[in-house]
Amino acid sequence: MTEQVLKHQRIAGVLAREIHSGALEPGSRLPGEHALTRRFAVSRNTVRQALDELSKRGLISTHAGVGSFVTFDGGLLDNRLGWTRALADQGARVSTEVLRLEAVRDERLAGELGIEGAEFLALDRLRILSEGTPVSLERSRVPLLPALADVPLRGLVDGSLTKTLAAAGVRATHGDEWASVSGLDADQAALLRRAEGDLFLRTRRVSRGADGRVVEHVTSLLDPARFQLHLGFGEPPG
Repeated sequence: MTEQVLKHQRIAGVLAREIHSGALEPGSRLPGEHALTRRFAVSRNTVRQALDELSKRGLISTHAGVGSFVTFDGGLLDNRLGWTRALADQGARVSTEVLRLEAVRDERLAGELGIEGAEFLALDRLRILSEGTPVSLERSRVPLLPALADVPLRGLVDGSLTKTLAAAGVRATHGDEWASVSGLDADQAALLRRAEGDLFLRTRRVSRGADGRVVEHVTSLLDPARFQLHLGFGEPPG
């Protein structure tokens, strides 16, 4: 049994005893993940494993809290499916043009993400409406694991990065996303067939696996006439 397993089981045991003893009353809110990581001096991933254990025992229930979602023409896009599938599920007639699929070295990005290896799988894509208008430009960078080394030669599984990662045993479970408004530079404007300086929604997302390791870093430029960022907050009733 690994130390990680012992840690999350120990935390689950402590919280379970507090629930059974009445120290944590039924219906009360547990301290947040950040508070629990400080209390037990463990990683956020260990805390999540402990909470998952309590949920399996029926001692706590979890609800969707604060979250951000990208929408296309008002419909939510599920990033877990990959945008090709998510857009298709919305009925959008959007094709994907792969601009780049190769292995690259990026010391700056590795330092920014706090990871040791600087080798990445680089994937740049345009999403194009059926009438030929590009609506997004995405630049994905995935740490280049051995199982992904031949992707530039064999291509993506069914044209999907999500499926390609899954085939390599890589799956994102959580992450962070930032959004801003950005004026297009000359290269971006040429690819998106817009005027230099046109404002686009810019998102930056860092996805991580259950062990906390970086799975993907992606920056997207999204046409604000079609895409929006939808924010959710609080807990649903019941």
